[in-house]
Amino acid sequence: MKELTCVIVGGGYAGINALKAIRETCKGRPIRFILIDREPHHLRKVLLFKPAVAKTDISIPLKSLFPEGVEFMQGTVTSIKGKEKTLLFRNKNGQEHALPYDILVLAVGSVIRQPEPEQGGIALTGVEAAEAVRDKWLANMRQAVHEKQPSERERLLTIAVAGAGISGMETSAELAFAMSEEAKSLGIHPKEVSVYLINAQNRLFVEGPAKMGRKLESALTDSGVTILHGQKVLHERDGMLTLASGRTLAVGLCVWSLGLLPNPVLRSMGLPLTTRGQVVVDESYRVAGTPGVYSIGDCARIVDPASGQADTMTCKEASGQAVRLGKIVLADLDGTPAPAHISYMDFYCIGLGPERGMVWTRKWGLDIILTGKLGWKLRQFTWNIASMIK
Repeated sequence: MKELTCVIVGGGYAGINALKAIRETCKGRPIRFILIDREPHHLRKVLLFKPAVAKTDISIPLKSLFPEGVEFMQGTVTSIKGKEKTLLFRNKNGQEHALPYDILVLAVGSVIRQPEPEQGGIALTGVEAAEAVRDKWLANMRQAVHEKQPSERERLLTIAVAGAGISGMETSAELAFAMSEEAKSLGIHPKEVSVYLINAQNRLFVEGPAKMGRKLESALTDSGVTILHGQKVLHERDGMLTLASGRTLAVGLCVWSLGLLPNPVLRSMGLPLTTRGQVVVDESYRVAGTPGVYSIGDCARIVDPASGQADTMTCKEASGQAVRLGKIVLADLDGTPAPAHISYMDFYCIGLGPERGMVWTRKWGLDIILTGKLGWKLRQFTWNIASMIK
């Protein structure tokens, strides 16, 4: 039997789980597996708030996830020649290479939306940005110890998080806890610390029921987070945060948490894209007009053919897509009918600071909400399983 070459582009949540699923499903077939990523590690992107509050490593070397049977190439794919079944990529030294494939999985994910430079603040876009956030609020708090002017001291002890999605909620909760702990060590009363969460919506958690939103608001408020609903941040300049309503807040730092965009590298690959920039795929993740090419995760527009519902950009959905992709690839190799996409169940986990979390799911038409340490353990489980940590 001829050896096939399977190339997975992207070492994020979708990519590593796709590689695992295809290897397991097609076990026994002669397949050469190649994983290409710009970095030598898998970044646990949903944990970017962690290095914003403490020194911690949220990356995992790709070779430790796949110690055997997988080749790694560090580089960026620049284009795909569908007819020739060849991709072009630029290695870390800037050299161009061509790589033939039989099976190609595009899982290049998303990038974090950034504000315009003139809007100020720091967007939580990567580890360096997260560390810059930590350095800034720590420096502000140490400066506040010696500040004699009450209004300036208050400003230095105030931080705003712009964007109240799951990432914004988790970031604000972690910051409130970390800043309160730091305040104690510096001799500052923890109640002097202020963390604002700026929400453009009229309530939290618009993905689910209002009851869950109210519970989240109560938990965040108890953690020391002040939530401003129906507000949009325009910019932060010289320590002054300006909202679209005209209201201003004196802040030591603004952290932007604005959601995700499909990876812009897709626009150079010559693939069919939606107006938003996601890869167009069928119900079995096949890319239109390019035999042997599949795409899953944040970079693909994946729709449940039964309900017409499109998947959102979450690692839980990417993991489910990856498992199904393994079965699809095997079916296509065997020439048998491939399974079609099915939407992931309604299930959301949200961390609310150390050892606190909340989970919502809907089953049998009922809303099920779990809180406290059980919610936290489930949140930890989802983080770990998405990154293939046992």
